[in-house]
Amino acid sequence: MTLIDLISDYLRYCKYNRQLDKLTIKAYKTDLIQFSNHFNNTCIEEISAKELESFISTLHIKYKPKTSKRKIASIKAFYHYLEYREVISSSPLSKLNIRFREPITLPKIIPLSSIEAILKAAYREKSYGLTVIKRKNSLRNIAVLELLFATGMRISELCNLSPDTVDLNNHTIIIRGKGSKERLVQIENKTALEALCDYYDEYLEAIQKCNSFFANRNGTPLSDQSARRIIRRYTEMASVNQHITPHMFRHTFASSLLDAGVDIRYIQELLGHSSISVTQIYTHVSLSKQKEILATKHPRNQLIIADYRLKSEENYNASKQ
Repeated sequence: MTLIDLISDYLRYCKYNRQLDKLTIKAYKTDLIQFSNHFNNTCIEEISAKELESFISTLHIKYKPKTSKRKIASIKAFYHYLEYREVISSSPLSKLNIRFREPITLPKIIPLSSIEAILKAAYREKSYGLTVIKRKNSLRNIAVLELLFATGMRISELCNLSPDTVDLNNHTIIIRGKGSKERLVQIENKTALEALCDYYDEYLEAIQKCNSFFANRNGTPLSDQSARRIIRRYTEMASVNQHITPHMFRHTFASSLLDAGVDIRYIQELLGHSSISVTQIYTHVSLSKQKEILATKHPRNQLIIADYRLKSEENYNASKQ
């Protein structure tokens, strides 16, 4: 079998046997097709450890550490499958010492004042919309913005919400995350809940037509791209001079809860992280929190030496005369 044939079998295995989500399978496909193209779809047994090492070196040169790490993980998983199916006796990757020095990048958050301005712009449009269509659109757009910030869910999770997972009467939403893992999140902000109820009442026919909680007026599911356009639209209307992405709402949700003293394990559960190590990126101290801590908690603030400082200044001035 050619390399492409083996990759096709592996992707089917991921879909039907492992039941991985479509985004994970899409990433595997992208990485493995690139792998196959590099080796000209050759026979898998002909790829040596030395050639793999050379390929991995090109990945490190072309991509950022996080991306190359993902691509190598995809190839490792593929080789593990080939061993499991006894296509190969052993993986040449096991002979390689692959290490990463991945830089820690702090998550980009949105100032709360900017989120407030964005929401105000959306509510203003709903109140003063010149046409019925504009006012109806704004109902859905407000619901999208409110839900992103209320739950910290990923944009893909929001666009994939089905009507049966949203219980507005009990204020709960079942979110299907990565690897088809489910988590239940409460909606306890009154204004956000009202926005979701108003949207649902107005869009019920379209929601039922496409069986997606977030729908367009014509009864088709709201796409990832449309949700991003919604955010860009109100960011511009609010004159917020910052490039804001849907994922930044998630970062802001997590950082704000951490700053408020919420235990990191609760935040891990709300975000749907399988490992606490992923959530620990939010343990960085935000600038506002840092300022508060250093202004009120630093022990230097408890040391009173003002009289000596004044005396020292008097002696210094006298010596200059």
